[in-house]
Amino acid sequence: MVDTAQSPATQAFTAKDFRNALGAFATGVTVITTASADHPYGMTANAFSSLSLDPPLILVCVKGQAEGSQIIEKNGVFAVNVLGADQEALSRYFSSKERPRGADAFKEISHRRGRSGSPILEGAAAFLDCRLTVRHPAGDHIIFIGEVLELGVDPAVEPLLFHLGRYRYFRDAE
Repeated sequence: MVDTAQSPATQAFTAKDFRNALGAFATGVTVITTASADHPYGMTANAFSSLSLDPPLILVCVKGQAEGSQIIEKNGVFAVNVLGADQEALSRYFSSKERPRGADAFKEISHRRGRSGSPILEGAAAFLDCRLTVRHPAGDHIIFIGEVLELGVDPAVEPLLFHLGRYRYFRDAE
């Protein structure tokens, strides 16, 4: 049985302290995309992880009240586009509140449609195109689990990283 009582140690930090500690973990940068018959949608995210090899499952975490969360749930499909080092501008674009929405969301973005119909960004380091299998609320986010239908990887593309609130670039150890 897990003791759910909060210890003094867990009460001794602020939300900012928690965010700063999590920011010390370097992550890749992704753009999560989805599409309906009406229009495509995309958003920048770094809460992405592999989950299972058999069957091939991944997960993404999206803020519960976010537009993207509602759209993924409605469409039942999504793709994870792992951005390359030269795609920082795409990350900023898809995280901007001022970006175009609806039919114009991908008007200036090089992409193709994946098996699920979700946009696959040209030049990405990798992509995983998925069918939504499970939705699980957790805190202020929703965990979306997807079964991978199609994937691709370009080993020549260096990844874009995010660490301590800044974009970073991969460098081999010397």
